[in-house]
Amino acid sequence: MLVQISTKGNLMFSLTTEYALRATVWLAEKQGLPQTTQQIASATCVPLNYLSKVLQSLGKAGLVRALRGKHGGFELAKSPSSTSVLEIINVVEPIQRIRTCPLGLKQHSQSLCPLHKRLDHAMEIFEESFANATLADLLSPYSQPSLCASISTKGI
Repeated sequence: MLVQISTKGNLMFSLTTEYALRATVWLAEKQGLPQTTQQIASATCVPLNYLSKVLQSLGKAGLVRALRGKHGGFELAKSPSSTSVLEIINVVEPIQRIRTCPLGLKQHSQSLCPLHKRLDHAMEIFEESFANATLADLLSPYSQPSLCASISTKGI
């Protein structure tokens, strides 16, 4: 489900998906340094309670792991280069492909109408793009942070 989460009118993924992506990008940047929930929440501008639920889902899916102890926190379970963006999206809110007529029309039972066929094709392109992108691809090669939230929270 797409929702409007920007005051600028841009359509993006659900807040939960956005938060999961922010958290995993942050953990990818801090690879080797476990991050507490508070550190992640502060750096990514994600509400602490919401983040805890997101991290729990990512942990159940094997994408992050919790480390106990004085220097514990969360870290990625796999390297950023072997974690696709689609894996993260699919944990939180899989991209919904259109397999049958959403209107239930009998005349479209064998194949989708041109509109729904085109919409499904767009979803396929999104899916392929995210399957071919890794967390490593989202890290900034420059000295600036990879996350918009690290720079400014205006407009979110």
